[in-house]
Amino acid sequence: MPQRNIIEAINNGLAEEMERDPRVMVLGLDVGKLGGVFRTTSGLVERFGGARVVDMPLAEASIIGASLGLALAGMVPVAEIQFLGFSAQGFHQLGPQLAKYRQRSRGRYHCQVTIRAPFGGGIRSPEFHSDAVEAHFVQTPGIKIVMPSNPYDAKGLLLEAIRDPDPVLFCEPDRLYRVGRSEVPDGEYTVPFGKAALVREGEHITLVAWSAAVELCLRAADRLADEGVSASVVDLRTLVPLDVETLCTEVARTGRCVVVHEAPLSAGFGAEVVATLMEEIFYDLDAPVARVAAFDIPYPAASLEDFYLPSLERVLTAARKTLQG
Repeated sequence: MPQRNIIEAINNGLAEEMERDPRVMVLGLDVGKLGGVFRTTSGLVERFGGARVVDMPLAEASIIGASLGLALAGMVPVAEIQFLGFSAQGFHQLGPQLAKYRQRSRGRYHCQVTIRAPFGGGIRSPEFHSDAVEAHFVQTPGIKIVMPSNPYDAKGLLLEAIRDPDPVLFCEPDRLYRVGRSEVPDGEYTVPFGKAALVREGEHITLVAWSAAVELCLRAADRLADEGVSASVVDLRTLVPLDVETLCTEVARTGRCVVVHEAPLSAGFGAEVVATLMEEIFYDLDAPVARVAAFDIPYPAASLEDFYLPSLERVLTAARKTLQG
């Protein structure tokens, strides 16, 4: 089976869907001749032509608005916003328009649109590029939020997103784009939404994360194992829909939980995870649920991001405190 990194898995998935369905097209800033800022769309314009791989102007609202119109006309657009932080420039098209169009049209129209956007720290990028603002869109009913953490899931979730009749925001962990490879088969397969993955089994504590934070939690679990602590790791995969059953089952089994994410602490999606656990399995918890997140400040200069983002030591400190609770 082919070994691919996340970049290659996404590129392979896009090419296969464009080959399978002539309605599928790609649009965004520099997605054609350049192949995208991270080269995720490399080679697609040569294979499918400029009518299906369209370079757009530096105007996020136009990219999203055009995707809405294309979907209403019968196409299946896959739009790229160069970085998730830039989505602020097009939010009035993504939230009030794209996400709500089925409801606004009383079910007469759906919008089969996938919005791809890399995000997250660890690549020393300038301001606005690394912002983790996924919680903004959780507060926008009508759009699904997908957060892959590995190459296999990246392709399977992307194919699921493109085929979904409603809009999907597909957030890609840019710092993991070329970090490691895993088996990613050629051909069709999908990973269903709303199904979290238990990527490591443990008995004493559960670490919950999504996107690049999953890799951090796996490293933390390795370190905890050296201390005699057995930690499970749950990858949520999708925030909307959220797999409440798997989340609650795994946390209830260990009785202790730490939630890790790159977004700022206040009102991050980790708060929703904690609230869900409080409502569903309060009496199964042996200690308060902890959160490890970025700080409630604007994203700092690149030289300071290692202090700003969740770190291995911060996750270990939270886990040890929770185990003592």
